[in-house]
Amino acid sequence: MESAESETLVNGDTSSPRNKDQPLAAAAAATSTTHEDDLNALDHTAASSVTLNNASPHVIPPYFNGIRLERTDSATTATGRGIDLVDQSDEDHEIGRACWASDVSVDDYVVVSGPTGIGAYVVWSCTIETFKGGSITLRKRYSEFDTLRHNLVRAFPLSEASIPELPRKSLVSRFRTKFLEQRKTGLAHFLTCILLNPQFSRSPIVTEFINS
Repeated sequence: MESAESETLVNGDTSSPRNKDQPLAAAAAATSTTHEDDLNALDHTAASSVTLNNASPHVIPPYFNGIRLERTDSATTATGRGIDLVDQSDEDHEIGRACWASDVSVDDYVVVSGPTGIGAYVVWSCTIETFKGGSITLRKRYSEFDTLRHNLVRAFPLSEASIPELPRKSLVSRFRTKFLEQRKTGLAHFLTCILLNPQFSRSPIVTEFINS
């Protein structure tokens, strides 16, 4: 009986403690291999993520990386077509031809009165500079400015906001120096807005005002 048991131990019984350790060792080796594979896969994923982040142009704009885009003198659209820059002051251009006046000023005024001082009025001296290099001198009364504005509002009702108000009237202060200086500034502003506006400057109403 003892001889049989010894023979069984010598021949390697699978139920012995030494033989039971063999499946555990194999399982541990398989687990170690799987863990190493997971680490390799994780390292590969991280490397790919770093590569993608470095290659993405949307992470940090070039400006913040110290790279400034160079400006070019030629202006182009997204389709590559050039942008035409038109000089609006060119007299060959339609608007350039309409805006024939380049500057307007009210330089001085003269109080005109009769021998008895009755019926006095003020004459305003105006200068209009043209794009052709010439100048036009006008001498107008306030009532003529008033008529000009009235006719323009009637002819251009939709553009009334572009027609400035005239300086206020005053029966008491109309010949006082301070009042006349303020009126001179207001008349210059009014005439400038009219003559430098292409919508009004070629109007027959303005032409009549200048030639009369």
